[in-house]
Amino acid sequence: MPLTTLRRSCVWMLASAAVAFGAREKIDLERVTPVPATEEIPIMDFFRPRLLQAPALNPSGTHIAALVTVGRDRHDLLVTELETKTIEVVHGFGDKDIYYFNWLNDTRLIYLIASEKLYGMGMLAGNVGQLKDSYPLLQYCGARLVSIPERNRLRPLVWMSSDLEDGRDLGVGEINTDLRTGTLVNLRSARTEWSDVVQTRDNNDRHVMKHYGVPKGGMGSGYMADRDGELAFAFTFADGYQTMHRLNGDSWEKCPVDLDQIEIVGSGEKPGEIVVLAPREEGKPRALRFMDAGTGTLGETLVQDKAYDFDGWVFRDRRSRRIVGAMYDRGGPTTMWFDEGYRAIQKMLEARFPGVVVRIRDVDNSGRLLVETLSDRQPAIYHWVNLEQRTVGLIKNSAPWIDPARMQPMNVMAFKARDGVKLDAYVTLPAGASKTNRVPLIVLPHGGPWVRDAWGFNSEVQYLASRGYAVLQPNYRGSPGYDWRFPEEDKYDFLKMHHDVTDATKAVLATGLIDPERIAIMGGSFGAYLALCGVVHEPALYRCAVTIAGVFDWEQVLKDAKYDQYTSGRYAYMKRRLGDPKKQQEKFDAISPARHVENIKVPVFVSHGKDDPVASVGESKRLIDELEKHHVPHEVLLISGEGHGMGHLKNQVELYSRVEAFLAKNLGPRTAAAATP
Repeated sequence: MPLTTLRRSCVWMLASAAVAFGAREKIDLERVTPVPATEEIPIMDFFRPRLLQAPALNPSGTHIAALVTVGRDRHDLLVTELETKTIEVVHGFGDKDIYYFNWLNDTRLIYLIASEKLYGMGMLAGNVGQLKDSYPLLQYCGARLVSIPERNRLRPLVWMSSDLEDGRDLGVGEINTDLRTGTLVNLRSARTEWSDVVQTRDNNDRHVMKHYGVPKGGMGSGYMADRDGELAFAFTFADGYQTMHRLNGDSWEKCPVDLDQIEIVGSGEKPGEIVVLAPREEGKPRALRFMDAGTGTLGETLVQDKAYDFDGWVFRDRRSRRIVGAMYDRGGPTTMWFDEGYRAIQKMLEARFPGVVVRIRDVDNSGRLLVETLSDRQPAIYHWVNLEQRTVGLIKNSAPWIDPARMQPMNVMAFKARDGVKLDAYVTLPAGASKTNRVPLIVLPHGGPWVRDAWGFNSEVQYLASRGYAVLQPNYRGSPGYDWRFPEEDKYDFLKMHHDVTDATKAVLATGLIDPERIAIMGGSFGAYLALCGVVHEPALYRCAVTIAGVFDWEQVLKDAKYDQYTSGRYAYMKRRLGDPKKQQEKFDAISPARHVENIKVPVFVSHGKDDPVASVGESKRLIDELEKHHVPHEVLLISGEGHGMGHLKNQVELYSRVEAFLAKNLGPRTAAAATP
């Protein structure tokens, strides 16, 4: 896991949602058509799981597999033979979901199962025609697929990041998927016995044919293969710094690569080569380039945008294994092909599907394409394209209950931060908004903070717009794409990020479309942090705030992270980047809004899951104590017990039902245009 991935998935910042039982709205997953235009769109329709996700062709293109939901809040694995339309489905049992899969060859898949939409249980294998007889490969060891070697696709490489007995990082194993031993065990059950643990461990060990240990000198943080799927690189953390290693024979060697200056995007074309977001150059966006990992020498430039740092991924042709294109975000999604054949195909597809974003997701060995189309008002629709026969067929609309005609367009708005640097925000207006019918506004800063909002269908945004609210999504400094415009230290200057959100809010107010007396700020995780900053530092700008699983005191976040300092590199990394609270007390006071609750003059909605493994519920509990101490009006939504996972639909419906009532109470009734469907 390169540093860019670590930063974007850090446990203390990833967005999560608070949850509760007792949804006010009936959950009906049998209906797959839009409600009548005369009815208000239910909350459920915006947040219910998609019918089909992550479709992928097997190598020869005879079958397609995908994650599906079948009238319930669970994800299953479906495999369809394209010629005969024969279907097989693997069901998760109880509260289990299948959340990831990959084809090994034309007939065998591997997939991962999670419990309560939170806890990974293990990796299983199954064969087409016998999927009901799937068998476990690894259980309760933090299994994550690294790669599928082309030399033998039935021997995947898997990172076993957490031993089931003592939590040790076990490194990477080459897994024998031919071995059908063991049974799937629920070690979280109260009836679990020690013999179950021993049998599970022994079965895991039997499947590991070859083992690659963690490089010396640090804690493992990820692994990467070369273009042919062979294990090539490892990443470790020590003293707040990440180091890259390359595999030389059976031993690891350190690479002279500064991972503070570059971000790893993927493997390159040659042995020892990687693709990176290159170091900063004065006055130029950061480019996508090749690099020799053994020497740290930069090579050919693949993408050099005129206005944005590269933020995306590369597309590799399945047959040649060459990098033929790159997909990335700027103001909107962008595709750049390096191959003339793919450029011609893209042009043909855009003519076939006008007015939407068209992405090639997969290509089988015979050239059949799996294509995704989407827009700001339309969730993904999947199609297959046969280039030889020049035919196109629908695979599945992932959300047929969404009527694009009732969704609202997402617009890009440029604004200037107070230091004069230009940034982007997305603005979605409800039906009927105009300068003579000004509407209330929800400012919705994203979590992260080192991720960005992107143009496209956003369930939360469309839900709020359907209820009569304009929605502002500011991409503040630290959001990928803008690094070149700011000094490096701004990526960790949380107060400047708050200022950017304020400046974006004032910029949209200047359009005359927003009622300045009816503005709320809302967010999850780091977005919740920015929401609380908003009402602490701008008490006259907002009428209320909504926080969802937030972090509010950075000294406390560091203290909590310290407990894991010997098994995770995040504490040392945070301390290096943010500073030492003991030596910089004034700074930590300034960036911790929970310490300034006395400045809040408006109501606050605080929500969190009591058993949230991502962001500690202690953060929200401390905030609640401060709100009570300073007599700040507030509402609370906390939950524990079965079904506490953020992905449970009934919990999302309850959350947004409560949020909707809170917003209506504090921002006033909806506009006339939004009140009547």
